[in-house]
Amino acid sequence: MKWNKMGRGTLASMLSLALVSVTACSRDYVLAYVYVTTSQPLTTSSPNGGVSAYAVDFQIGSLTPLADSPIQAGRKPVTLVASPNGLNLYVVNHDDSTIGEYSIGTDGKIYLQNTYNVTGSFPTSIAIDAAGAFLYVPFQYQVGPGGQQLYSPAAPGPGGVTIFPVNSDGTLGTPLTQNVGNNPVGVVVSRPQCGAPSPINSANPTCTFANNGGTGNLTSFVYVLDQDIPNGIVLGFSQNEANGTLTPTPGTTITTDASGKTLAMGYNAGTTPSAIAEDPSARFVYITDQATNQLYGNTVANNGSLSPMLNSPFATGQFPVAVTVDPRGKFLYVANYSSGTVGAYTIDTATGTAVGSIGSTSTAVGTGPMCITIEPALGIYAYAPNNLASDVSAMKLNPNNGGLGSIQNTPFPSSPLPTCAVAVANGSHPTQIINP
Repeated sequence: MKWNKMGRGTLASMLSLALVSVTACSRDYVLAYVYVTTSQPLTTSSPNGGVSAYAVDFQIGSLTPLADSPIQAGRKPVTLVASPNGLNLYVVNHDDSTIGEYSIGTDGKIYLQNTYNVTGSFPTSIAIDAAGAFLYVPFQYQVGPGGQQLYSPAAPGPGGVTIFPVNSDGTLGTPLTQNVGNNPVGVVVSRPQCGAPSPINSANPTCTFANNGGTGNLTSFVYVLDQDIPNGIVLGFSQNEANGTLTPTPGTTITTDASGKTLAMGYNAGTTPSAIAEDPSARFVYITDQATNQLYGNTVANNGSLSPMLNSPFATGQFPVAVTVDPRGKFLYVANYSSGTVGAYTIDTATGTAVGSIGSTSTAVGTGPMCITIEPALGIYAYAPNNLASDVSAMKLNPNNGGLGSIQNTPFPSSPLPTCAVAVANGSHPTQIINP
């Protein structure tokens, strides 16, 4: 009887509140979004690849494809990066030498806004600084005045880095070019995350990091990985935070020979370096060598120069092609393409030494893992796109020992030939709520 006596307005309000509650609860269970570049053309009438988008389940880390996914990208998208505020995505299109700028909606869907030309040919990697102010894109071949092609696969020569300023709305400004070595394949920008800097002074610009008790640099450095011949090198630069330009650090030299060809010298990076990563405190830089199946570790000095770690290099699986450090700065993961595994390591926070994780030193994934990303909200779910299997392996990270375990229903299908992935926290979940 009481139900029948309720007015329409009261009943409508109750139903509305119920729907809002259900929607909010459902939305809250999306912890993050994962975006995966795929290089095979989406249609027979277009050469363009795409970007697949997934929602990450809060409770178990499983992936659910978003509606209208995949979204078209350029020709052979090979990697991508998200802005620090989680509002934009930047995709590297290798074969048409462009960067696609996408906005990320509140529902995780992405929308292509603009496409920008790189200042050289065949971009290979991408990184953004901690402030989200500059985007760094290495490319394989320099070009001359008027866009003239100076070098090519038939006539190899030095590459460079395109430096894009990032505007407040996520669009990219007029780019600059930094000439580097023969074959730049990777880049990383220091992203120190200082809590309360202590101690700090101008003579020793370091700070204490609340997440691991270590110290690191306040100056931002940019490291470019170069597959030079006969040995690979790392080129170090300090970043001008006003305009993004790069100045070589001690141990790195950039010169030009009589013919106008750029020559570069830097720090040792093995035989055929394939990927580079830095820990959140900006104290340690790690490099994988796909030819020797090794991981090289370096410590970062106050001036940005690199020194080999004690006991470096460390063994990996076969043909390591990607490396990442978890948001806590405690664990490191390597994607081993030929082994079909992800190697797990514990980082000694005092020395940076990478030791095989007690939880699982090597976790089997799919065929040809190309990349690893860890969602930044809880920092416990990791994803590896498997290039030859056309799927994405999902793993749960043990925050105590770094070991990896499989997530229910893994792997998750993707479009053919996935190349890399990045994770962005859902707006309803704060980033970096990581417990040490």
